[in-house]
Amino acid sequence: MSERKAYPLRISADVLDAMQRWAQDELRSGNAQIEYVLREALRRAGRLKPGTDGAPPEPATEE
Repeated sequence: MSERKAYPLRISADVLDAMQRWAQDELRSGNAQIEYVLREALRRAGRLKPGTDGAPPEPATEE
């Protein structure tokens, strides 16, 4: 798993409340939910290289 770093985050109360409700729905902590949403957005935007996000690497396909 990749190294974890602490980062202070300023976020509006409304957005934080919504994230916490979402996290509860998915049985995650608020911090884990924020990290999940950020990671998914980075992956979709092509800004995150495979295998560098802390997730297990995808299995190689045989031809």
